[in-house]
Amino acid sequence: MSQKLEVWQRGPLPDIDPLLQPVAHALLQAREEIVEYMQDFPVALLWVRPAGMASTGFHLQHLSGVLDRVFTYAKAQGLSQFQFAQLAEEGSDAIDGYTVADLVNRFNKQVDLALVQLKITDIATLPDYRGVGRAGLPSTVIGLLFHAAEHTMRHVGQLMVTAAVVKRDDNL
Repeated sequence: MSQKLEVWQRGPLPDIDPLLQPVAHALLQAREEIVEYMQDFPVALLWVRPAGMASTGFHLQHLSGVLDRVFTYAKAQGLSQFQFAQLAEEGSDAIDGYTVADLVNRFNKQVDLALVQLKITDIATLPDYRGVGRAGLPSTVIGLLFHAAEHTMRHVGQLMVTAAVVKRDDNL
């Protein structure tokens, strides 16, 4: 095979319950795609918003932030002040300026933390109620974990399109 198999096609991941394999597979697939797609991406284009849409930098921040927040809710915990600060920062560059590697590494670390949490998640808790946000919107552990996976993949797609557009526009 000349093409690399997608993560889900490579078989089960060790120490993760079969019910949670799709979540882990999606997060690892997202990581591989982001690492590959952001390689050699120009830092000068991180905050460009084509047609007023979200920037590549926003997507990278948001991917990490949502994964962190949703997995926190899945543990039945509230958000920390640090998490609220990261949420408020989404879409903005750091004072010292982020590099592409900074934002990709942040996402990679968040995926690592998510995988650890998946490994220790008791599947008996999957249908358990979890309140989301200050309003305590209703969800379940499995609902949150699944949402984290699908939301991640949705933003990976948006990131890839945005990055391609701003790189093309930069070369015109």
